[in-house]
Amino acid sequence: MIIEQPALWLRWLYPRATWRMDKHVKAVYLTFDDGPIPEATPFILKTLAEHGVKATFFMVGDNVRKYPDIYNKVVAAGHRIGNHTFNHIGGFRHTIKTYSDNAQKANELLHTDLFRPPHGWMRLDQYFWLGRSYRIVMWDLVTRDYSKWMTAEDVLNNVKRYTRNGSIITFHDSLKSIDKLHYALPEAIKWLKAEGYEFKVFD
Repeated sequence: MIIEQPALWLRWLYPRATWRMDKHVKAVYLTFDDGPIPEATPFILKTLAEHGVKATFFMVGDNVRKYPDIYNKVVAAGHRIGNHTFNHIGGFRHTIKTYSDNAQKANELLHTDLFRPPHGWMRLDQYFWLGRSYRIVMWDLVTRDYSKWMTAEDVLNNVKRYTRNGSIITFHDSLKSIDKLHYALPEAIKWLKAEGYEFKVFD
């Protein structure tokens, strides 16, 4: 559970970040990290469209540079875009200037006010600096669809076990996750709908 739902101390470390939305509203916020890529994003878009669901895509700027047509399809479908840096860099390995410059380089393509740090970590100086320009969105539930130790059924079970009102649910728009998403994503959406959850994106 420490992995699937972040511990309280981690939420306290970044108190102004958004970890969970209104716990009194039966709604969830689907998010997808690391895309866009041709091997995964089209399937995700197709699945979301089939179920009438909108989501937020935290995109890597260099992927947008390489696949602008896929980025445009995500935008045209009415999904929300978030910044996930230009090169998917980890905050702890870079200075505040390098990190913020990398995020700004991505935002020249993304044009968004949402930011999610790769790996869910950044140094506090980076957090405070980027927090001046972006709403920093973390997660309430990470499905672990990227893990080679997880099956598609495990990913679905994580959604069933940990989803609650206001959950920000993180999937990955990536090569590591796509095989599992073929089963887990549509089944997760069906289950969430059956449980009465509404699907929302960030204002």
